[in-house]
Amino acid sequence: MDLINSLKLNIVLFIALIFVLCTSLLKVTSAFFDPQFFLIYVCIISTSAVVILSIGDIIQKKVTVNQLAAIALFATFLHQEWLSATFINLMIVSARLFGIYTESKAKNTIKSLLKLRPESVKIKKDNQFVVVPLNQVKKGDQIVVEAGDRIPVDGIVISGNADIDQSSLTGESLPISVGPNHQVFSSTLNLSGSLLIRADKIGADTTFQKIINLVESAQNNKIKYQTVAEKFAGWYIIITVISSVLILIISRNVNLVISFLLVSCADDIAVAVPLAYWAAIAQAAKNGIIIKGGNYLEVLAKIKTIITDKTGTITKARLKVVKTVSFSASIPESKVMYYAAIAESVSEHPLAKAVMKHFELLRLRYPLPTDFIEQPGGGVKAICHHHVIIAGSPKYIQKNKITITPTQTKILEDWEKQAATAILIAVDKKLLGFIALEDEVKPEVRGTLKQLTALGVNRIVLLTGDNEFAANVIAQKTGITEVHANLKPQDKLAFVEHNLSPNNKIAYIGDGVNDSASLAQADVSFAMGAIGTDSAIEAADIAIMDDNFSRVDAAISLAKTTRNIIIEDFTIWGIVNTLGLYLVFAGYLNPPEAALFNFVTDFFPLINSFRIFGYKINRHVHTR
Repeated sequence: MDLINSLKLNIVLFIALIFVLCTSLLKVTSAFFDPQFFLIYVCIISTSAVVILSIGDIIQKKVTVNQLAAIALFATFLHQEWLSATFINLMIVSARLFGIYTESKAKNTIKSLLKLRPESVKIKKDNQFVVVPLNQVKKGDQIVVEAGDRIPVDGIVISGNADIDQSSLTGESLPISVGPNHQVFSSTLNLSGSLLIRADKIGADTTFQKIINLVESAQNNKIKYQTVAEKFAGWYIIITVISSVLILIISRNVNLVISFLLVSCADDIAVAVPLAYWAAIAQAAKNGIIIKGGNYLEVLAKIKTIITDKTGTITKARLKVVKTVSFSASIPESKVMYYAAIAESVSEHPLAKAVMKHFELLRLRYPLPTDFIEQPGGGVKAICHHHVIIAGSPKYIQKNKITITPTQTKILEDWEKQAATAILIAVDKKLLGFIALEDEVKPEVRGTLKQLTALGVNRIVLLTGDNEFAANVIAQKTGITEVHANLKPQDKLAFVEHNLSPNNKIAYIGDGVNDSASLAQADVSFAMGAIGTDSAIEAADIAIMDDNFSRVDAAISLAKTTRNIIIEDFTIWGIVNTLGLYLVFAGYLNPPEAALFNFVTDFFPLINSFRIFGYKINRHVHTR
């Protein structure tokens, strides 16, 4: 039965039960209306639903609260306690309505996301602009997005400049500026300017739709903690049934047994536990943290060890020029940079782009080379005004028969110990100097790692393929004390496997690409900056849509809060049940009063679980 039909049926049953209960208690009667008849009739209909669910659970070899409720209802029928039967059914129907409400509230997260997707778009076709439905957009179409419009596809900016709000995907409210050749994503908002975008991914292939699919599957995934709760409920019900038989044998009091069964029903826990997890997943999704299932939330709350990759995880993966060094007093550093700009101006390599970005900030002019050769993994050779300019690694410089003196080698080694990458610059076979570049550490990393330690993480490990010098520099900047360098992907995997144990839950944080094996092997894994990487969304258990490392702290804080609320649910349930059983055996609660007691107290753990919907994730996001 789908959600809508189930909701309608249970609402009708709820209204009918309230009606017959009120008319019976108020003794409303007439020549055409017998309250007792309608009371029995409604009880039989609502009880049949419980029996059907109970039989279904038995077929699936599950012991659930439905069976305990069925036993309690059977006892009331034998004893003709119709008011008690009405209270029991009202309690069960109310629990089902809460379950439906919980599921619908989680689905509302999806609906609110879907509203971010425009129904129609403006495309440029044959120098004309045509408005078409979103489902008619094809890959390669040129789409016009004006200020105030949502971007409907994943694509590349062809022309125009604008500020884009990506909070619908990343949870980050600070807009970014985009222009030609920048990548943009579906559902994000154009705050200013007009853009012409080439559609690269449409429909189900967009990042936005992949997120929606993940949230939907996460809500449908079996929750490990829920299974624990079900096992607990199963044993509890068996003990309760055995206890009720013993009470009947000893006391010969059917009313006492019925009251005992009514108070002992554990339907509130069966609803409250999944409610807490669904709410947490929904709250995380709104803040750019995509959690693929409640079982990962349970593991997150127990994390003791965090293993992190370096590049793109705790660093920005964007190299920045930090120093230009000249090997000769007669050659200024600006001249070294000038020749570097000529050589790197045509290259698309990330190192070349970093050099050109720095040179552009200096606002200096440079001529373009007349000839250009690039050696992958080595460097570039350019000819300009009859000069041969070479820019590249020490090996590439030596390969071109250019001498590097011991003094120069020592200077390069000193920079290497500072985790810098050097691009050597030579002109006409003479080595002039080099440019040092560094991968910047994300400013929020150090504070986040301290917060993770405060949350109970007792071991933080950095694994990297970089050399020991570079790794140690990054570790010193972030406060990480355990570092393993010069590792290949298989070495990282072996490290994770060696450290796995039931008492040592491990979270691995990587980029979702070259660390995919390690991500899969860890107890729970994070993929950083997943907004532009399909493989990252698919590889990790938790996808952090932006590059903010503090989202890891936010996710673990949320997981621990959720776990604490579930523990509180069990505590509330235990206290209430103990009080109820005392009142039953003290003679204060007969079956009708016991049913009412259980009905009212069912709301306590449910209300407690609803607190997750008010949890503010952003307060845990650190920027320093």
